[in-house]
Amino acid sequence: MDGDALVTIDWGTTNRRIFLLDADGRVTHREADALGVTAVPPGGFPDEMRRLRERFGDRLFLLAGMIGSNRGWAEAAYVPVPVGVPQLADRLLWVEPGRTAIVPGACTVQAEQADVMRGEEVQLLGAVAAGLIGPDSALCLPGTHAKWARLQAGMLTAFRTVMTGELFALLRGHSILSAQMIAASVDGPAFREGVRRSLDHRGSLPADLFGTRARILLGKLEPQDSASYVSGLLIGADVAIGAELAPTGPVGLIGDPALTRLYAAALDEAGRSYQEIDGEQAFLAGIKAIAERLP
Repeated sequence: MDGDALVTIDWGTTNRRIFLLDADGRVTHREADALGVTAVPPGGFPDEMRRLRERFGDRLFLLAGMIGSNRGWAEAAYVPVPVGVPQLADRLLWVEPGRTAIVPGACTVQAEQADVMRGEEVQLLGAVAAGLIGPDSALCLPGTHAKWARLQAGMLTAFRTVMTGELFALLRGHSILSAQMIAASVDGPAFREGVRRSLDHRGSLPADLFGTRARILLGKLEPQDSASYVSGLLIGADVAIGAELAPTGPVGLIGDPALTRLYAAALDEAGRSYQEIDGEQAFLAGIKAIAERLP
């Protein structure tokens, strides 16, 4: 196929990223906006697709992320782990036959634990497809809901979600600590002290969070350091959970550099090595790997 061959959209809850790829998989256009799935009115996705086709032409569209959730256009059934690129390609949901498909998410159910992801599976498998990380690896995607994943032989075999970012936002905005959690969270002595506390005293996080207030009142913590200390507590607990899933080896970090730097510091305190991976490159590699399997 000559010219631009594919449009892919990483379509999240509040934002989306649009990429136009040529036949060789090179990005010829990219843009981002705030038209996440919650910004599209009920029943409005077909009209939005018509507007997209007016701009980008009648090409193949591959959509990933929350667009395939019960809050999006149509619910694409989760694929249970172990899952690789072939399973994602086989389970695409064609909302417009032959023209527009939604990549399914992944799920896991083990004993009393259950978990789901949408969109991250493309990045995780894309990181392997692009050679950014080995086929047997541990990865972490920091964010509102951080994801820890284990890959074996290039397949996603296990993962856990940790509500670290959401908990931090709730504590900053709606807790007894709010008045002190004004400054930005940064890597430094307070952050690393919080990390070590969570790593050394697993299970005490709820008490240690209140202990943050006590430390300020008793002069053991400067108020301007409270956000960093709380961030350290939460990310330290996050890393401890990730270590249960993948106890050895380096960890690939995919995400916003401001967040991955904090997770890198926490991994350093835990004695784990890490490498930072470009999330956009991983996502596009995953989409291209899926597209290559289409007839």
